[in-house]
Amino acid sequence: MTQQLPHVPSAEPELSGVRNFRDLGGLPTRDGRRVRGGVLFRSGHLAHATASDAAFLAGLGLHTVFDFRNSADLRLDGADVELPGVRHVNIPLSDPADGAEFWRMVRDGDLGQLRVLLSEGRAAARMIGSYRKIITERTAEHSRVLHALAGEAAPALMHCAAGKDRAGLSVAVTLLAVGVEPEAIEADYLMSNDPHRRYRVRRGDDSPAATSPEVMELLSPLFDARAAYLAAAFESIEKTWGSTERYLGEGLGLTPGTRERLRDRLLEDTSQPLAPTVKSR
Repeated sequence: MTQQLPHVPSAEPELSGVRNFRDLGGLPTRDGRRVRGGVLFRSGHLAHATASDAAFLAGLGLHTVFDFRNSADLRLDGADVELPGVRHVNIPLSDPADGAEFWRMVRDGDLGQLRVLLSEGRAAARMIGSYRKIITERTAEHSRVLHALAGEAAPALMHCAAGKDRAGLSVAVTLLAVGVEPEAIEADYLMSNDPHRRYRVRRGDDSPAATSPEVMELLSPLFDARAAYLAAAFESIEKTWGSTERYLGEGLGLTPGTRERLRDRLLEDTSQPLAPTVKSR
């Protein structure tokens, strides 16, 4: 299913305190258009952005930052840095009480506890269940994001903690709404596995045993972007609504007019040259 993304003639910026940043410009749609550069970005959280990172982000011309973290994430990593003139919208896509004990064990459990919690496919099964739940239970939140983007919210940046799961699904839903090819959505999603993008796993015990190879192997399904996770989300759309079109219309309440405004704001015709995209510092 994975395909090569179209070449976008721009160097990717090197941000010191922000992981998994990228411009979604260039992704192809079924009708031959592509996502316009400089209107939709994704990343991990902005809490640890350096002064130079913040200056770079402030120079993107963003209207809105969508932060999908919950209160537990905010306590762990901190609030986003403030970007002058940019609207920050927090829309939690997970309940901090849901799985609090699980994530405490991920951070603080010893090897034996992690084996019980995560081995034999249990970690991956949990991730698949989480993806399905976000799709089926967070329709109001995704509807809010898409209606905002159809209004004045773009250029926008979407992020959660790692920029992989909650942000990844929100990006995927947005791209589905404007007709981006599913293969291109998956290819972009899997870029979160690049070593320089990955979320830094934090454990309460900083001894070598706490991050031994076996521990990291047990944890890896939680911190990987896996095609099976995204496929489970797409399958939930089909199972619950019967088609992507019904999901967008009935599940998210997007009218044809709203879909068209989204396309107008986020897409460009491929007969035109690529808009300027993010430049490296």
